[in-house]
Amino acid sequence: MHKYYLVTTCCIILILFAFCGRQESPEEKPRITNMEITSRPFARYWWFASEIKKEDIRYNLDWLKSNGFGGFELAWVYPLNRMNRKDTTYTPRQQWLSPAWQEMVSYAMEYADSIGLACDLTMGTLWPFGDSYVPPRQAARRWGDTAWRQEITASWEYPQKGYVVDHLTPAHYLTYIERMLDSFPDVRSRIPVSGFIDSWEVETRGLWSESFAADFTGRFGYDIRPFMDSIYADHHAAYRYDYMKLISDKVVAFYKHYDSILNAHGLVSRGQCSGAPCDMISAYACMDIPEGEALLYEPEFSSIPASAALLAGKDVVSAETFTCLYGWPRDYIRKEQVADLKLLADALFANGINHIVWHGKPHNPAGNDTVGFYASVHLGPGGALAGEIVPFNDYLANVSANMKRGRTYTDVAVYLPLEDTWIAGDMPLEKQFKWAWGWYEMRYRYFPAELRGYSPTWVNGNFLRKGKVVDGQMHIGEAVFNCLYVDACYLDHDVLQRIHELAGEGLPVILKNLPEEAGAKSHGDWQDLLHEILALDHVTRHFSASAGPLIAGESIPPFWCRQTGDSLYIFFAHPRAAGLEFPLSYGQSFCSDTLKLSVTISFRKKKTDLDLVFEPYQSLLYWIHNGHAVPVDITFYPQVPEVMARPAGYRAPWLVE
Repeated sequence: MHKYYLVTTCCIILILFAFCGRQESPEEKPRITNMEITSRPFARYWWFASEIKKEDIRYNLDWLKSNGFGGFELAWVYPLNRMNRKDTTYTPRQQWLSPAWQEMVSYAMEYADSIGLACDLTMGTLWPFGDSYVPPRQAARRWGDTAWRQEITASWEYPQKGYVVDHLTPAHYLTYIERMLDSFPDVRSRIPVSGFIDSWEVETRGLWSESFAADFTGRFGYDIRPFMDSIYADHHAAYRYDYMKLISDKVVAFYKHYDSILNAHGLVSRGQCSGAPCDMISAYACMDIPEGEALLYEPEFSSIPASAALLAGKDVVSAETFTCLYGWPRDYIRKEQVADLKLLADALFANGINHIVWHGKPHNPAGNDTVGFYASVHLGPGGALAGEIVPFNDYLANVSANMKRGRTYTDVAVYLPLEDTWIAGDMPLEKQFKWAWGWYEMRYRYFPAELRGYSPTWVNGNFLRKGKVVDGQMHIGEAVFNCLYVDACYLDHDVLQRIHELAGEGLPVILKNLPEEAGAKSHGDWQDLLHEILALDHVTRHFSASAGPLIAGESIPPFWCRQTGDSLYIFFAHPRAAGLEFPLSYGQSFCSDTLKLSVTISFRKKKTDLDLVFEPYQSLLYWIHNGHAVPVDITFYPQVPEVMARPAGYRAPWLVE
């Protein structure tokens, strides 16, 4: 059995105090991540519950190394027979977190390090944090059912069930994280190791904790419980906002503690906050490496973790990539086409991603490629991608390395209207997936169309409070904004107060709407604040930036900029990469014509006229310096894709009917 220490209440208090202190001391955080050492793509490496052997580990890692990967994340999931409900036999395996399991993990880490591969460790089995060692009192719960606890079933321990840990109560999740870290082998790798957390898979409807009612009353001055049975009803939107605000604070605290405790153990934090019921920018800003996800989330979603990275001074933004490329759960598995993958990767680069994580690589016996994983594209010698993986990975590494230069360039701060999403509640059925129901996920949030040609960055109230106005510009860390763009129907009172302060200090503000106050508690000065803001000369209702756009043209393809001193690196995705939605059609990347778009780049008071010539399947990268545009070679020609329509009468299994 693995070591397990009962953490007393006293110890938890000491841990909380220490880790909260670390969060305010960025100089103590790890300075180098493995994704700064290499720009080669990573892969998620699934270990299905089974008897893992060292020779098989070597076989799979050698394959990754020889195919141009720079690292991988170990992900522990269920045994293969779990996919056949008629097969209930027990699959022999190393017991979860046992010395035998530790030996295999240790070997994988040591062998990876010896051949120059980074090895990240997922902080649990399956997706949400949890296992059979989580007691019921520490498990995730929901309002209205005192006996209910969220179970974790399809894990390494299958068919044994466990519980998802309560992510709202530090005493519960810190115990879990400490136990996981205590169970990981102590391997001194030359390459830094990250602890990885996947997207939010905790039940969010009616999310609750033992102390929530008391915490809520102390925070808002009234009892939320009378409203909880119908908290998602339209007439309770104001109470729902307050409920979500406290949920958000607790979830962001979870991510802060997750980051702090990993840093205290010498690990880097890498993680996804997609799906989490919280202030997304604040959550992503906690990570040493914020991570987006596609294509279950559209590429534009990744602009949120990319924005958080810039605001928080993080250099790398990764993305779980190619998930359910053609549909959920496994459309066209082993028949994927690199041209389609490149289209998606380029869309991610144009939304701030600069490191690709393939989804992914199933563990296979040495010399075999029979095991696969659903919801993925297949990495292995027997898949349709095999012949192009090496040059494609060279391409991904080339673009990633260039898009890590300097920092993201930005000019317009755009307020991310989380108040609107919390108040809106449920998405309409046509927008929902079977696993996604609420607007709070920010799945369909895009930069305003009138900002096309600018380089906008999402901001939130937390970072507005950190902003400083100097000569009419707002400085947040290394980011400099010419104006603040606010298009929201509702705002928190604290946010409106901060906008009032920034505008009073001389920051140009575009207030597209006259927002109402979010929450059940009204402040008497709301209308006065609005009136005073609108009375300022540099506050308008319509966008018209005096500096003009960075890029002007009749048609502007998706792009992202990195600034190094007086230079820019601008990645232009092929125009077909604009507006990608889940799922891609098979062969959606197909094109035969060369496209030419004329644009003018205005940077450092110099204009550069540029003809963007997009050959089929090609994106472009330019170095802009002193009024000149120098092309950077990122040429890669995938095989021409086959185009295939879905069968007549196809019914999408991911939609809610």
